[in-house]
Amino acid sequence: MTATDKEKLSPRALIVWAAGVLCYTLAVTGRTSFGVASVDAIDRFHINAAQLAVFTALQLAVYAFAQIPVGLLVDRFGPRKLMVAGAFVMALGQVTLAFTTSYPVAILARMLIGAGDATAFLSVMRLIPAWIPLRHAPLLGQLTGAVGQFGQFLSAVPFLSLLHATSWQTGFVSLGAVGVLLALAAGVLVKDSPEPEADASAARTASAAKASAPTERLGVKKILANVLTNRVCWHGFFIHWTGLGALVVFTLLWGLPIMTLGLGLPADQAGLALSLGTLASVAVGPIVGLLSARFYNRRMQIVMIFSITGWLGWLWFFTSAPTGVLWAACLMNIIMGFTGPVANLGFDSVREKVDRRFVATGTGLANMGGWIAGMIGAQAVGVLLNLRAPDGNYDWSDFGVAWIAVATVWACGFCGMWLTRDRNVRRYS
Repeated sequence: MTATDKEKLSPRALIVWAAGVLCYTLAVTGRTSFGVASVDAIDRFHINAAQLAVFTALQLAVYAFAQIPVGLLVDRFGPRKLMVAGAFVMALGQVTLAFTTSYPVAILARMLIGAGDATAFLSVMRLIPAWIPLRHAPLLGQLTGAVGQFGQFLSAVPFLSLLHATSWQTGFVSLGAVGVLLALAAGVLVKDSPEPEADASAARTASAAKASAPTERLGVKKILANVLTNRVCWHGFFIHWTGLGALVVFTLLWGLPIMTLGLGLPADQAGLALSLGTLASVAVGPIVGLLSARFYNRRMQIVMIFSITGWLGWLWFFTSAPTGVLWAACLMNIIMGFTGPVANLGFDSVREKVDRRFVATGTGLANMGGWIAGMIGAQAVGVLLNLRAPDGNYDWSDFGVAWIAVATVWACGFCGMWLTRDRNVRRYS
């Protein structure tokens, strides 16, 4: 492959990337499916708000804390194997959730879904530097996040409709079946590297020979030491925390209850509002990718502008939005979709500045931020709701007070982003 060839975005590269994105989209569908089924889950498992929040908190805990181990595995074994294995694990979790009526077993099922989900995004992020020319990488990175979020639309509209038209079992078994099919497709279409097989074999032999020397061995401890002490990775962590935390809390658990129980909307209208947020994210994602490529020294400032805009929207939503009105829910979801893609800007810096040998591990650390924020925020909202309304009759004001917990979590991430910034970055003139 010539230097000129490496700068071209080949059809084969796009096929590999698209197959990876399809797996990621399904992962997002599985991740958000419980959010649209949360009201049904209260009745199915006979639980309160705090117990409901445990589903999402533990799922996100598994997802978040699996990021570094999965990153190590992706760097070691390649994205294809991890992507396929993760899709099968998610499918197992969905089928288990479909048939159980036991609260502990259902919790375990969501934890399996979180573990399988952890492989999808990191695998695609590892495929991008292997297949995509550097100048196209920020755009394809944002498109990955944007297209992947279409999975939220799939859970908010078709899955929710299927759930209500058929049954709990049919809905979640269907997700598991599609997961198996996509796992098989990824196994066929995805390849870790564009190198020809003969060249790849020779490269692996040479790499193994090189690694046999003790001075050249790059073990787990060295990888972790490089990643955990890397300011770029931690800055990406807090960018992700700041940009994604509130969105995670809303879309994965509390969005539908807020709009149905609090705002007083029917479930189908709430699903429509969620889908508009997804469409906004898909539309804005490529624009954010272009901004990231053009203003790479000002990524933190871009995150700050978008994130503060989002929180001004939240302030209006919980203090001034009229109850029972669809447009208010639609507008807030669009604002979330508009501001959410900036959470991925930290990944661009990791991909550009971190050694490729452990770029998946570094991306894993960065990707933990938003999910840890979501885990903390989701559980805190459940606790505050129980304190406000122990009888389970939540009203609009209860959700507004509970959302203060999410604002507090966001503020912590904002401070972390500021403290980990690169103070030596040259500003654009």
